Amino acid sequence: MRQRVFGRTGWQLSEVGFGCWGMGGGWGPRDDAGAKEAIRRALELGVDFFDTAWIYGEGQSEKLLGEGLRGTEKPYRVATKVPAKTMDWPARPGLDIRKAFPVDWIIQCTEDSLKRLGMERVDLQQMHIWTDAWVEAQEWREAAARLKKQGKIKGFGVSVNDHEPDSALKLVATGEIDSVQTIYNIFDPTPEQKLFPLAQEHGVAVIARVPFDEGSLSGKFTRETRFPKGDWRAGYFKGERLTETCERVEKLKSLLDKETPTLSALALKFCLSHPAVSTVIPGMRRQEHVEANCAVSDLPPLSSTKRALLKEHAWARNFYQGAWD
Repeated sequence: MRQRVFGRTGWQLSEVGFGCWGMGGGWGPRDDAGAKEAIRRALELGVDFFDTAWIYGEGQSEKLLGEGLRGTEKPYRVATKVPAKTMDWPARPGLDIRKAFPVDWIIQCTEDSLKRLGMERVDLQQMHIWTDAWVEAQEWREAAARLKKQGKIKGFGVSVNDHEPDSALKLVATGEIDSVQTIYNIFDPTPEQKLFPLAQEHGVAVIARVPFDEGSLSGKFTRETRFPKGDWRAGYFKGERLTETCERVEKLKSLLDKETPTLSALALKFCLSHPAVSTVIPGMRRQEHVEANCAVSDLPPLSSTKRALLKEHAWARNFYQGAWD
């Protein structure tokens, strides 16, 4: 497993991290035992960065992650996220940070996360939504400073709104956060335009999320795919969305070769081909997911030729809109 520097923190982390949304629920039948086995297998294969959040099953993901990590002698770092007190996703225009993220809320949510994780400290706390309208506010600054002083967190960052990487440019430019988490994949490479160069300039780590476009870029879906009861992707890929997505994924198969033998490898290598990316966090719920994704780190870097070809497959859209209607 190759490692990368996590921005100005200097942490050396696995370039393939572990996204914990799926284990919390909402992706069909839950398998708690399988999730914990996947965590342990990931540790064995060199994964040392785990990203979770309260909203992933209202704490269930945090609980399972804590149980899966307990007792290991392997080094690891954990990141979690504070939801807006108003439960907004994404940050709507005009949302008052004093209502969404008051200082006491950020601190209480962090303490509650620590209890669920069974830990005294998390390495990275993140605000789960963000708008640059809050960049001058003191609430997030005060909460981060207090939590660091209390030894409850080491770093502080934000998770950017879906497909809105430019919504955190002013924040990154302050140099006052340690990380920014953003959607980045073959279909949505837009963070490369402004966010990534700015993050590199200010030493802000980049966590690339949704590398598989909620599963489509793994190549496992067909036009006949039907999602099980309780799987939110039935809304994400509703109507003609799944058919159109499969058609676009099919066109990527011509780029498969020894360098990138599978669509999953192609998707992850695309994310890792940008030097601004500190780690990519595919969702993993089963050991086979872990083994396949970790193996990608052993493949050679993506060639500049293939990277240029992938740029032709960018696809501007936001399937999160209306996914939960």
